[in-house]
Amino acid sequence: MKKNIRLVLLGQLLLFVLVFALLVAGGGFEWSAVMWFIDLPSLVLILLFLIPGLLIMGEWNDFVRAFSVGIKAYRLLELKNIIEAVSAAQKLTVFGALFAVIASTVLILGRLDSPEMLGPNLAVCFLSGFYAVIVEFFLLPLRLNAERKMNEEMDLEDE
Repeated sequence: MKKNIRLVLLGQLLLFVLVFALLVAGGGFEWSAVMWFIDLPSLVLILLFLIPGLLIMGEWNDFVRAFSVGIKAYRLLELKNIIEAVSAAQKLTVFGALFAVIASTVLILGRLDSPEMLGPNLAVCFLSGFYAVIVEFFLLPLRLNAERKMNEEMDLEDE
């Protein structure tokens, strides 16, 4: 069965939006609750680790190709490179989020003179980890799809 990875990612996006909407609606839907999950600096910090990291390692082109595995035909070596690029993206995402959480925590602990701001600041601190989970949620199917395609190609070579 041929799977279109782009449809899989779209399905995952819809699943994520549905689960997120149920989570927010469970606490009594308010638009302000949705805004609690938005922190642009945390997201930018993760992307500043991910994109330049892939470019510096020379993995960017292979990472972009991961979105067309199963649509275009790739040789075994190309599939292996795609898997390594997605794996690098997964690790860079985790490192970026960890860096953002640690930096945010240091900044928060440096300003303990206003305890009423501790809760909101800690919430923002954990958003980096939340964003990393979301990014990983989309990177995992890319990697699994490329691994599955590589296994299929290896089976075809054995026959």
